[in-house]
Amino acid sequence: MTEARRGQLVFDGNFESGNLGSVKQLNECEYDIEIAPDTNNARYRVWFYFSVTNARAGQRAIFHITNFSKTKSLYREGMTPVVSSSSRPKWQRISEKNVFYYRCPRNNNNWVMSFLFAFDSETDVFFFAYCYPYTYVSLQKYLCAVDAKRHPFWSREVLCKTLHGYNLDLVTISSPGNTSPQPFFQPKRNVVCITARVHPGESPSSFICQGLMEYLTAHTEEAQTLRDALVFKIVPMLNPDGVEFGNYRCSTMGVDLNRCWLLSEDHWMVPTIAATKKLLLDLHDSPEYNLDFFIDLHAHSTMMNCFMFGNSVADVTELEKALVFPRLLEMNFPDFSFANSRFDSDASKAGTGRRALLDMLTSTHCYTLEVSFFGAKSPIKPQPYNTQHYIDLGRALGATFLDYYQLRDKDKRKQRSSSSPSDHSN
Repeated sequence: MTEARRGQLVFDGNFESGNLGSVKQLNECEYDIEIAPDTNNARYRVWFYFSVTNARAGQRAIFHITNFSKTKSLYREGMTPVVSSSSRPKWQRISEKNVFYYRCPRNNNNWVMSFLFAFDSETDVFFFAYCYPYTYVSLQKYLCAVDAKRHPFWSREVLCKTLHGYNLDLVTISSPGNTSPQPFFQPKRNVVCITARVHPGESPSSFICQGLMEYLTAHTEEAQTLRDALVFKIVPMLNPDGVEFGNYRCSTMGVDLNRCWLLSEDHWMVPTIAATKKLLLDLHDSPEYNLDFFIDLHAHSTMMNCFMFGNSVADVTELEKALVFPRLLEMNFPDFSFANSRFDSDASKAGTGRRALLDMLTSTHCYTLEVSFFGAKSPIKPQPYNTQHYIDLGRALGATFLDYYQLRDKDKRKQRSSSSPSDHSN
């Protein structure tokens, strides 16, 4: 095989979460790039993640992403792709001045996203992606690192195997006494269940989930108070197969798992949803637990800030209760928009976790938490998010449970007690 001459760019998407359909060189510096559709579902083409090598130092190139399946996009608002390299692994957004989203006459007037990039190294491998990647291996490394600390309040188990043999992990975070059998006369323990990454391309949800786990496992009074009061059940990646194969929305069977919550618990095509639903139903029916919250974490491709979707209910008192948590989250995270939050009974959402579980889990608060792929609105110009913003949202989510369960006063009393002198004698 003939080796490419220096400056003849070499593209690759054959790695974990990679997505590269085809590349066509137009001239010395321009390339048309097509996104590969989701596995077994040609409808979704949004997530891309590819590498480029063999560039000359100082070489400039223009990349045209030509086949997005969604025309309404945050690229219209100023969002840009992200880039990293082998010597600079920290992802950063490409400058807004070098990114253009427009109807392209050369491509039948379809929407195209073009970006200019200047390569500054001949030895680096450069990576480009729709948003900050968070792979299955990234999750396993994080979970293994926490496992190694042997926290008494942390446990991890495998709920099931995916169709491709990956683990569906379940993390439990709570003080040891909360997860052991209790006498029948003890009050039920409140459980909060969090799920993420049902849509594999929505990588910000994984950073949110990691931020929440970091907050709950910290050696702080706030975290200890939450662990003493609540049991957190976290499924950090509902669709490992889709993540691994670089899909945007579907499993490798071409199925949108967030439309499958009404399927039977033994349906072979959706083992991760079936196993998670069984977990939730078992917790709901348990005499020892009160499943208080189900929150599914997502990222949104057309809206700014972060917000929640909830269910509309006929009972006004129940609706008012459902509004409390989003209001409190708005107090803990300034970018949260209660105004953008919606409470509906849209028939098209019937198979989602939030909607389907409403009827299965009586008295459980069911929400979808959404965050923008791009960033937050501001008076002057949008403020792009980085991975730390998403992690901070996860921490704010954890802090909001302190407010919801009115635990902050208890936390303050505990701090005062620990700081009071035990012996006042001279």
